[in-house]
Amino acid sequence: MVEIIIKGIIIGILVSAPMGPIGMLCLQRTLSKGRLHGFTTGVGATLSDMVYAVITSLGMGVVVNFVETNQTPLRFLGSIILGAFGYYIYRSNPRKSINAQSGNKLSYTQDLVTSFLLTLSNIFIILMYIGLFAQFGFVQQEHSIWVTFVGIGGIGIGALLWWTGITYIVSKMRKWFNMRGIRLLNRIVGIIIMSVSIVGIASILYMSFL
Repeated sequence: MVEIIIKGIIIGILVSAPMGPIGMLCLQRTLSKGRLHGFTTGVGATLSDMVYAVITSLGMGVVVNFVETNQTPLRFLGSIILGAFGYYIYRSNPRKSINAQSGNKLSYTQDLVTSFLLTLSNIFIILMYIGLFAQFGFVQQEHSIWVTFVGIGGIGIGALLWWTGITYIVSKMRKWFNMRGIRLLNRIVGIIIMSVSIVGIASILYMSFL
């Protein structure tokens, strides 16, 4: 039980970390309106991520025998997907992700709902979940549905930890946190994701030669 919670927390952080449109929106709201607005935006994204986690878990549960039979190629494919996504994040230009926000004061509910819908529109998250679930062995045949939902709760905790940390850092550094800082953060996140991919591929190759 503890193991799947830890895996869920790691997956939640990895899913939330990329500085895509929702990440940029969270940073923008933190910088312009305050940390709580940014965190509420992150909560909306977390709820949407958990919806996709449930969908992916149920979908993978249907084909769990296939996953177990083809665990090595799926882990390899998952590592490739992670590596490609990490490279995309590393190379992404944060300036292009910013939409002009005219200074209208959205309520916390509006912050949450808009970020939830924006994240829900990104179906690519399912592909990332498939890669991460295969990489970490998140869906197992012996897991009951309750264990799986506990793991999804761990994903929510990991995502909230990320948004808590990033909004805290940005609020403390708001006087000098500019495009250069965001680009550096993109590169750090991209390197971390690519490193997870490389470790996964290396472990698969190592096990193949044993």
